Amino acid sequence: MARKNAALADSDQIKDQVFSELQALIEESEKLLNDSAALVGEEAETLRAQVSLKLRQARHAANKVRSRAQPVVEATQDYIGGHPWQTVAISAGLGLVAGLLLGRRH
Repeated sequence: MARKNAALADSDQIKDQVFSELQALIEESEKLLNDSAALVGEEAETLRAQVSLKLRQARHAANKVRSRAQPVVEATQDYIGGHPWQTVAISAGLGLVAGLLLGRRH
């Protein structure tokens, strides 16, 4: 049970780190967009509008991925925690198949 909790904590930490980095990227892009306010002309305004639209789309996509991924992550963690030996066997089998396929290429 302790291993399962540790695995869940590690998974949550990695997931949170990825989303925080994505959020930082979005925030930095917004800052650049605001800093570009000094630019003048129709092209500058068009550029700011396009960047703003892309940022909104990225934020929406990140939120959608987070909400969709959560049930899958939880189900995977539950399965791995409940069936550790099956998980090891499946992983080893996939590794063997990948090794054989890569070995045939050379």
